[in-house]
Amino acid sequence: MRVDRRGFLNEAVAGSAGVLLSGGMPAQPICAAEAPVSRDPTAWVPLGRSLTVPRIGIGFGVKAYNRQSNLTRRGLDHAERIVRYAYDCGIRLFDNADLYGSHGYVGKVLRDKPRDSYALVSKLWFHPGGLPEPERQDAADAVRRFLKELGTDYIDLVQIHCMTSRDWTSTMRRQMDQLEELKDKGLIRAHGVSCHSVAALEAAAESDWVDVVHSRFNHLGTKMDDKPEVVQPVLQRIHDAGKGVIAMKVVGEGAFSKDPELREKALRFVIGSGCVDVMIAGFELESEMDEFKSRVAVVLEEQSARV
Repeated sequence: MRVDRRGFLNEAVAGSAGVLLSGGMPAQPICAAEAPVSRDPTAWVPLGRSLTVPRIGIGFGVKAYNRQSNLTRRGLDHAERIVRYAYDCGIRLFDNADLYGSHGYVGKVLRDKPRDSYALVSKLWFHPGGLPEPERQDAADAVRRFLKELGTDYIDLVQIHCMTSRDWTSTMRRQMDQLEELKDKGLIRAHGVSCHSVAALEAAAESDWVDVVHSRFNHLGTKMDDKPEVVQPVLQRIHDAGKGVIAMKVVGEGAFSKDPELREKALRFVIGSGCVDVMIAGFELESEMDEFKSRVAVVLEEQSARV
């Protein structure tokens, strides 16, 4: 089921009046009378101005480097099974990156699925190390390679991966221009940045080029760029400007895996923050997807009951 941006924000924010922002101000709920509340954890929701995607996505970047990750270390058969299960259970946003080495097995599993039944994300890596090749392809060449590896005519979202510097909008200008051209040609539908510092987030907030941002975000600041009370106002600015926000490290890159209460608190915080559209988690087992979906459903049910 697809819902409009106002409908998603109704359910995500309505129960968050007690969640304090950095200035001590409560998140403000939006009038729920304007749209029905979806309690489906896998509903398709707006992500910025250009996209509609599932609100839960599976990420393939857990301990990822040189096109390997925890999933591929378990074996490609296991990785393909997890992708297939994600699709079948409604988690149909697939968060890839050149760094992760996920394009091949994700594309293989999805090749017979209707293209409009899932959404694809990938990311471009420009740092030294991290990939087997010493050289770095420009965005135009890399994205065309991604399209072949994923077996698709377009990618919903391509991000510049792991920006940490305040001046990334200057140093990455060539790549940004190429991504804009790819968007104009319909080879990608949106572009943006995956941020790994508050300075990079601040630059994203100020850039008209950015459609969507990836940011690490949870209630304890685990594996984040700074404390939640520092990051959240920046994400709010990004979100209020009409840009999409994807929260990653929602459960602390597995740091909360042994504590169900922490996981539930993390979801309540992120969903109730009012500045996040979509959540990504690095699921490695089917049971992790089942539990995550169930907990998201509980939070949405609680919030809809308050409306």
